[in-house]
Amino acid sequence: MCDSQGRPVRLHLTAGQVSDFKGADVLLADLPNGTEEVIGGRGYDSNRIRPSLAERNITACIPPKKNRKSKPPYDWRLYK
Repeated sequence: MCDSQGRPVRLHLTAGQVSDFKGADVLLADLPNGTEEVIGGRGYDSNRIRPSLAERNITACIPPKKNRKSKPPYDWRLYK
């Protein structure tokens, strides 16, 4: 996890064969109060992460996986 300046503030290692989003729960549970947006790569596009963030009024800026049938919107300018 990085702060708004892109500096790493937290790290959670998982086994090499584990999908990215499986370790995300640990990191997302400790987001600071006032977090408004989370930017993540396609590996974090899951039906479990998005609702979890939405419940906390946090906008997910995560591009959808290429094989996803319904592609949720994201702010590509912010992602860039």
